[in-house]
Amino acid sequence: MASGERCGEGARQYMAENRQRKWVVWGIAAILVVVVVAVLALREPAAAVRVVSITSGDLSSTITSNGKVEPISPTVAHAQFPAFVAEVKTAEGQAVHRGELILRLDDSDIRAQLSQARADLLGAETDLRNAKTGGPPDEVAQLQGNLRNAETQVANLERTQQALQQLATKQAATQDEVAQNQAALTTARANLQTLQEKKAALAQRAAVTAQSAGLRAQQARDQVTSLEEKVRSATVVAPMDGTLYSLPVHTGDFVKLGDVLAEMADLRQVRVRAFVDEPDLGALKSNQDVQVKWDAMATRTWTGKIEQLPKQVVPLGARSVGEVLCSIDNDKIELLPNVNVEVRILVHEERGALVVPRAAVADDKGQHYVFVYDGDEIHRRNVQVGIASDSNYAVVSGLTSGDKVALPTDVDLKDGMKVRVLEAK
Repeated sequence: MASGERCGEGARQYMAENRQRKWVVWGIAAILVVVVVAVLALREPAAAVRVVSITSGDLSSTITSNGKVEPISPTVAHAQFPAFVAEVKTAEGQAVHRGELILRLDDSDIRAQLSQARADLLGAETDLRNAKTGGPPDEVAQLQGNLRNAETQVANLERTQQALQQLATKQAATQDEVAQNQAALTTARANLQTLQEKKAALAQRAAVTAQSAGLRAQQARDQVTSLEEKVRSATVVAPMDGTLYSLPVHTGDFVKLGDVLAEMADLRQVRVRAFVDEPDLGALKSNQDVQVKWDAMATRTWTGKIEQLPKQVVPLGARSVGEVLCSIDNDKIELLPNVNVEVRILVHEERGALVVPRAAVADDKGQHYVFVYDGDEIHRRNVQVGIASDSNYAVVSGLTSGDKVALPTDVDLKDGMKVRVLEAK
């Protein structure tokens, strides 16, 4: 019995020790679990980023701005005198042919003024001709006749006087006859001098009259020319084949001097005045390709070339812009004058360039850099970029085809950062 009791006691003691060791193991395991959980809880999770592979592609650098459509060499008809619109023969937006009647103004009052102006011109030109010939023709003719008679009379009396004086020396004529002839000669000479003075005075008056008549004649000619132009302007006809894109008047309307009557042009070729911001002007050159879009026809694109670079910079609201003139093909006559359009100018194009998204490129005091994905980390790498489109840069150096770069996230990217990668493409 004693031996059996001792064996039972040993077994119980062994089992107790075994349970104690198990509790110790379980306690240590629990502590390890707590430690691991704590460590994991304190450890920052890796940032999730998207990466994009560097590939080759074609890249275009463009300048986008706004602009306004203008006709090239438009013809604008203005009212040259106040009048009522007598008739309108066409409609706005209609195609017109050279010489086609568009509208006519009531010119009856102008025609009456023209008749009076022509009569005034005729009178002034008559006065001018008379003045240039020395005076009124009848007065000049009478004076010239009197002068010829007086000159003849003086010449005859002078010859008679000479003859009488010779005869008197020979006692063939009396001194009384000589004295009588001398008196007649003196009277004739005085009459001739009076007529010569009248001729000089008439010539002087004619010179003064010629000046004033010349001025009146010129004024009358100018008046006739002006009124004739007004009469011609009363009939508005198309100067060329084109489109009547503006017709603001109707039959019976009263128009004032200078009012626009009609605007027309050949709209198969139009000009767009693009308003380019000052910092972008240095990239512009003549004949660069231009694309134009209009919100009213969103699916259409018109093409053309830069025709003229700006000569100055002007304010446009809060902007400082240069006005760039672009020639645009409009063969279907869809773009209308004065509409606002979006203008895209192609300033540079590069084919087969290494392309990196602009969003992936950061700038540090003029030094561009990206974060390149390498394994489970990202590393900063300086790069040199070339031309840029709206969404991409061309890579000049620093990257090769197949490199992967991180795109920005809500977390600030840092050199050597551990990341979880989400493929962008």
